[in-house]
Amino acid sequence: MEMLTELVDKGLRAEPPTREQALAVLATGDDDLLDVVAAAGKVRRRWFGRRVKLNYLVNLKSGLCPEDCGYCSQRVGGQTGILTYTWLKAGEAAAAAAAGTAAGAKRVCLVASGRGPTDRDVERVATTIAAIKEASPDVEICACLGFLTGAQAERLREAGVHAYNHNLNTAEQSYPEICSTHTFADRVDTVRTAGAAGLSPCSGLIAGMGETDADLVDVAFALRELDVDSVPVNFLIPFDGTPLAGRWALTPQRCLRILAMIRFVCPDVEVRLAAGREIHLRTLQPLALHIVNSIFLGDYLTSEGQPGKADLDLIADAGFEVEGAGEVTMPAHRHEPVALRKRGAGTDLPPNA
Repeated sequence: MEMLTELVDKGLRAEPPTREQALAVLATGDDDLLDVVAAAGKVRRRWFGRRVKLNYLVNLKSGLCPEDCGYCSQRVGGQTGILTYTWLKAGEAAAAAAAGTAAGAKRVCLVASGRGPTDRDVERVATTIAAIKEASPDVEICACLGFLTGAQAERLREAGVHAYNHNLNTAEQSYPEICSTHTFADRVDTVRTAGAAGLSPCSGLIAGMGETDADLVDVAFALRELDVDSVPVNFLIPFDGTPLAGRWALTPQRCLRILAMIRFVCPDVEVRLAAGREIHLRTLQPLALHIVNSIFLGDYLTSEGQPGKADLDLIADAGFEVEGAGEVTMPAHRHEPVALRKRGAGTDLPPNA
């Protein structure tokens, strides 16, 4: 397909497609699916080779959230039957993190439910980070604690946080359909706050919530505009007891097209295969590795993933390799903090040069 050739050429220069091209990727038929995956794979290999970065989630605080996000098992008033608990002690969190790093994870993601942390909560997290770093000094720490103030973001950076995750989840025009207790703009503000403090911005989306192709393209371009370093792509797990229970709108083929579209829009960015991959991609997970360069290892916040050994086998059997702790994930032109850098479109540097 001529369009795919043009998308590859743009991706190799770290340039985005047009909005029309991004929509066209989502509209491709099953007969063209392998061509779409192969084209996205060329862009992926240009910037990230055949490496797969492993990430590991540690749920510091579960449930008890005052927000009403319709997709979330931890939402206020939810009847999902999940395990709820307040803050893990630093030693407990460090032990959980050690399980991930022992399996090859180079990034530990510390997540806490709630609208946002208090300053006291930030200090709890700082203590936890110290305990994790004592055992694994080189591990990357990503925090996901909700809405942040600038001072809190600075404190997290001082405590050793490398990245901050706060997902946009869906397009701005569709956001009121999934949440009423905060806005899309609130989320954008937190991503910007994290980046301004020198934290690597991590923000992604959830597919399968009833969004249109236009919504998916809009959120992809919003993430590019924010110049995020990492884009986690989640596929809705329709938990019983949530407003989106029973919504099964995705096929494995649809998931691959979504991942490919994100790769073309954000060619030189870490694209992470996240929650829901096992139940929606199913046996096509190996094909997804030709598009993404990062996955979560093992379980998620309130749902089980496949065993870590199965993840490692998946990577090896598909002909990829786990990214080592000493390897730099991002291309060289993305090494500066987002607050300082200018996008390196047009660069012909080799990966990680």
